[in-house]
Amino acid sequence: MQVLTVQQITAYLNAVFESDPVLADIWLEGEVSGWSQSQAGHCYWTLREGEAQLRAVCFRRDVARQPQMPHNGDLVLAHGAIRLYNSRIDLIVDAVRPAGIGLLQAQLDALRVRLEGEGLFARKRPLPEFPRRIGVVTSPTGAALRDILTVIARRWPLCEVLLSPSAVQGEDAPGQLVEALYNLYELELDLIIVARGGGSVEDLWAFNDEAVVRAVYASPVPTITGVGHETDTTLVDYVADLRAATPSVAAEKATPDIEILRDAVAELGDRLLDAMAGRIALAGQTLHEQLRHVARRSPDLRLANDRQTVDQLQARLERAVRRQLDGKRALFAIARAQLAALSPRSTLGRGYAIVRRPHGPVVTSSHAVDPGDALLIDLHDGALNATVDDEG
Repeated sequence: MQVLTVQQITAYLNAVFESDPVLADIWLEGEVSGWSQSQAGHCYWTLREGEAQLRAVCFRRDVARQPQMPHNGDLVLAHGAIRLYNSRIDLIVDAVRPAGIGLLQAQLDALRVRLEGEGLFARKRPLPEFPRRIGVVTSPTGAALRDILTVIARRWPLCEVLLSPSAVQGEDAPGQLVEALYNLYELELDLIIVARGGGSVEDLWAFNDEAVVRAVYASPVPTITGVGHETDTTLVDYVADLRAATPSVAAEKATPDIEILRDAVAELGDRLLDAMAGRIALAGQTLHEQLRHVARRSPDLRLANDRQTVDQLQARLERAVRRQLDGKRALFAIARAQLAALSPRSTLGRGYAIVRRPHGPVVTSSHAVDPGDALLIDLHDGALNATVDDEG
């Protein structure tokens, strides 16, 4: 006989609960009672059905993801896992919805909250402006494909469309949609459209499948969804880079309008021609000014200008020389007149004479000579040789 401790049996039961797939992913319906919230933000209540009851715990991180928390007396659908905690069985809740919305809707809301919490809905990549190859996942026989091909052929016929066919409703649809998407991921594409026409909630349910949502998120290129009509929303619409109301609108969002582009190109051509004409006119004006500048700086013109400058300088030099000569002549005349006025010749002309030794100084006194001395007497009109006979 094997004897277990309380701790051992508790650990064993915990392992059983965690390994049981039913207990690890379960929806329970019951009435809320004893609802409370701790200061840490965790919520606690009891799910009741008649005499049966089960304690429920929703931790703060999951509380923040709920559209609203229940109140005492509410009949709810709670999703979570059964766990053994402190020797007591608890339902660890990660999603809670009013029971009146139905189990499928509650499951859908819980999945949406969980995927949003993982960040799958936050990524929104820009679409290519001019896609060359567009992949399409839809039924090969449905109206959605015809609408998409018609719109693309009208708006952007330069684009190549590659179809990856798939069922779009029924039990086989989720698996085929995932396979069709991954087949496109092996090709070089610019964009992928996931589409189907309108239908009931059940018809569109394959596009709420978690595997399909994750496959759309795995796309290496931007994705557009066009599932159902404008009022229909599925989980693939949240994960796609862009949600369109219908398949036709998805094709419009995916492609530019070639007619608008033609008009834009024509307008750009006109603007380019105007700009070129303006540039040419400006260049012609600049060239004309440059030619005038070159003409002003031509060798012949420069030589003529230099000759004119030389002639002007020569004339100025001649005038300056004449002014200098005239001034010098005037000064010379004045000096000559002054010299003539001071010259002994003027005095000799009035009857005076200069007596001097032939090769000596002027004799200024009779005592400076002796008899027999030779003298030279300068008169105003010549000179006389004389000899002293006797002192006077």
